[in-house]
Amino acid sequence: MAERHVSSATVVGVAESGLGIAPPGTTAIDLMAQASVRALDDAGLSLKDVDGLFVATSQARFGPMVLAEYLGLSPTVFDGTQVGGSSFMSHLAHAVLAIEAGQCQVALIAYGSTQRSMSRAQASVPDFNPYEAPFKPMLPVAAYALAAGRHMHEFGTTREHLAEVAVAARQWALLNPKAWEKEPLTVQDVLSSRMVSDPLSVRDCCLVLDGGGAMVITSRARAAACRQKPVHVLGTGQALGHATIANMPDLTTTVAREAGQRAFAMAGLTPGDVDVLSLYDAFTITPILFLEDLGFCPKGEGGRFVSGGHIAPGGGLPVNTNGGGLSYCHPGMYGLLGMVETVRQIRGEAGARQVKDCHIGLAHGNGAVLSSQCTAIFGSDAVL
Repeated sequence: MAERHVSSATVVGVAESGLGIAPPGTTAIDLMAQASVRALDDAGLSLKDVDGLFVATSQARFGPMVLAEYLGLSPTVFDGTQVGGSSFMSHLAHAVLAIEAGQCQVALIAYGSTQRSMSRAQASVPDFNPYEAPFKPMLPVAAYALAAGRHMHEFGTTREHLAEVAVAARQWALLNPKAWEKEPLTVQDVLSSRMVSDPLSVRDCCLVLDGGGAMVITSRARAAACRQKPVHVLGTGQALGHATIANMPDLTTTVAREAGQRAFAMAGLTPGDVDVLSLYDAFTITPILFLEDLGFCPKGEGGRFVSGGHIAPGGGLPVNTNGGGLSYCHPGMYGLLGMVETVRQIRGEAGARQVKDCHIGLAHGNGAVLSSQCTAIFGSDAVL
């Protein structure tokens, strides 16, 4: 391990809420609040302890204000950064800085969405893009299909390789009682499913569900009095590339490369040190891209890397052990739920899907159309 900056921040509580289909009348803020109270209870803390609030949602213009009002909070630090599904790794990085600077003591990160209960159009209002909108692309899937097609052209990646990602996610999901999908899936099932945007079929696309999540972060000193054993924040990294897919410099390389390098440098670790991965899998191409860009395999080798069950239960590298956005839950933005799973794996709470001797986990978030990339690395007491 290289020299590291040891953060004083640690995760002491995580929770989900309303996964799948939320009860009628439930709002995104309801789901945020439910997950927040559950995460605080997980930590052995209460709402009165919270003085830092970090919120992203596509269903409220002023996320931190709305949730603070709902929960009766008066935070000294708050952040509504919204860069898509990676927002929550970005929030974590900002929370760490605030805690280390003494600006807050207990930070709450929260998210909620009722995308399944509402129509997609109601659940979010996309920014108008004058350069691409006139061509009426089916976004975001068309953007990811462009990346998948280009990767296939440049590196010989196949639809079977993409299907292996979906199959591995389903195998993990079958070990997770909270996962939405309950039926086995084969490569042939993926290949024969309805095409959405060539080369991506409906089984190459994430679920559209409701759900919420929350995470509580505090200092290592305060964590000693909390209910759960702490999971330490070892490294974070953030990077922005582009806004529109037409302006992505290289469809096969994302700025996850820079985000990952920054997180690994801060943690003093390398990809070979990581025991479990949570990679944003809105589409089957994204784990392949991120395995390459984060340094787990060479560029162009991602398709072959995931083949033969290598990222499935019993494989060489556990990826998306909760079933991911493809088979567990994808409520509009997935990043926070990936961090929740990573923390649970390090705490040894994952039940049938538990990774043996899991001490270091990486969660990576992706936003918009491969636009924002944020990485978080977590560790147990054993790696401090």
